[in-house]
Amino acid sequence: MNAAELAGKILDSMLGHLGLAAEIEIQETADGPSLQIFSAEKEAIIGNNGDRLDDIQYLVNRILRRQMPDAGRVKVDCEHFRAMQEDQLGEEVREMIELVKTQGKAYRMRPLNAYYRRLAYNELAKDDGITAISPSGDDRLKRISISPK
Repeated sequence: MNAAELAGKILDSMLGHLGLAAEIEIQETADGPSLQIFSAEKEAIIGNNGDRLDDIQYLVNRILRRQMPDAGRVKVDCEHFRAMQEDQLGEEVREMIELVKTQGKAYRMRPLNAYYRRLAYNELAKDDGITAISPSGDDRLKRISISPK
């Protein structure tokens, strides 16, 4: 059994203990394996702005690493919620870049977790006309500051 299959079993067991009926599909993405959840109870799985989905993903990966220490990270999504969020974030970053460049002043993005900050920085790196920084510290959510060069 590979890591994605084991993660799928862990996720299925976890959702079963929560009393949530779901179908889980294993998908290979550019970022590695992904578990796609399909359920009539998607709001309960996703939570508020994906916070419950983040928690589920965290727990699945923690349990997976206890059983397979060398397993890579497995992404958990529910009815393509994360994919839509990632597309929306990319659009938001591009709009912010244009705003910074046209108005010539710095702006701060909404608070983002580490995963979404990495995605935002990947988009920001495509433009040489701006500078982007995040505050240091242990906060889970941080705001990226974008300013013109």
